[in-house]
Amino acid sequence: MEEVESVKQPMEAAVSRLTEEFKKIRTGRASPHMLDNVFAEVYGQKMPLSHIASVVTLDAQMLQVTPYDPNNLSAIAASIREDSSLGLNPTDDGRVIRIPVPPLTTERRQQIVKQINEKAEDCRISLRNNRHDCLKSLQKEEKNGSISKDELIRAEKRLNEIIDEYQQKIQNLVQEKEKEVMTV
Repeated sequence: MEEVESVKQPMEAAVSRLTEEFKKIRTGRASPHMLDNVFAEVYGQKMPLSHIASVVTLDAQMLQVTPYDPNNLSAIAASIREDSSLGLNPTDDGRVIRIPVPPLTTERRQQIVKQINEKAEDCRISLRNNRHDCLKSLQKEEKNGSISKDELIRAEKRLNEIIDEYQQKIQNLVQEKEKEVMTV
């Protein structure tokens, strides 16, 4: 039975990854996490924005990026502008980059909801794969005589309970994020 309980760890990791992915999705409000996937070409290599600048939220519709090295200002602004998934247009004053976050259109909100559901489905697939691997292992043990048929049935039942629990967590995350995105 400990094998069934050990399946929780990768499932928890999958749900955590989904939560982190959801933080990066634009919701109409400015958030420093919006720029987590932005990489800028500085010092001859691509570096994550968080390593070369600080990102802060000035208000609900404005981000400010302050490069640690002012020479990287134009490279950072260009990398933000080129990331079409963000749809942002940064401006710089020679010291900092200000990024106005425009309100989302209804069409864009619907696209984001689709993106949310795709990411959630990827997470569900990961859960099902973990379940499948565990079941395979349990069936192999039953074949070898390590566990009885009754123990296999109990383990399958417990595994299904765990899957249902994590499916519900994913559903709650999706509903929460959809509500956040669709709120004008």
